[in-house]
Amino acid sequence: MSRSSATKAETLATLSPPESFGIVEQGVYRANLPHPLSFPFLKHLNLKTVLMLSQESPTRVVTQFFEDNQVELVQLGMRVFKPTEASWKPCSEELVKEALETVLCRAAHPLLICGASGVHAVGVVVGCLRKLQGWSLSSIVNEYRSYAGTKTRYVDEQFIELFDIDLVQVPADPERVYLPSWYHVYQQFAEEDRQRFRSASARGEITRDGILSHATLSYWKYYFATCTAPLCSSELACDRSDSA
Repeated sequence: MSRSSATKAETLATLSPPESFGIVEQGVYRANLPHPLSFPFLKHLNLKTVLMLSQESPTRVVTQFFEDNQVELVQLGMRVFKPTEASWKPCSEELVKEALETVLCRAAHPLLICGASGVHAVGVVVGCLRKLQGWSLSSIVNEYRSYAGTKTRYVDEQFIELFDIDLVQVPADPERVYLPSWYHVYQQFAEEDRQRFRSASARGEITRDGILSHATLSYWKYYFATCTAPLCSSELACDRSDSA
């Protein structure tokens, strides 16, 4: 094989991600279980942590790859799986809680969330993360379905909708050293939303139903900030329902 052919083969190898691969946030990725063909790609991510949600043990080839690259393998699926527990839920609250608390630890990044399919348990964990970030349910479901495709499961979506985010222990982190920067950004957006709503309420731009008056706002502001609009965060919608 010529040098140019070898270089081309190496380049193609680095462009072979695992199936269902995606970027969740900066330093957080998602995929199905890694395969040797995707090792060159994963190596370029400089992973520190792999969060495995499936109940099966990874192959020796996979574990050896992680060991050789100093990647911590956290096998959450095996640790919290309870085979005698019958439930409609696709996974346990304990698994999602521990997964999210690991994802929110900046020291564990770059981090890969993976599972047997890359869409069910992984989709649930990512969906619950979005809920924790204040995304609207419609946006969460759209992202879940974009990865699941024909494998979409209603129970996954229902679990996300019913998951209690208060189970997740999120530290205050006033010095911004523990939580990832993107999570602080979402917290800032949520607080700005609440302040905008309070200001609009003080100016009398809120109807008796807790909805911003279209007559006093430009259309883009109305579309963004009205609780019936698709761009309204779940946190802000809750604030409005409480004040109405």
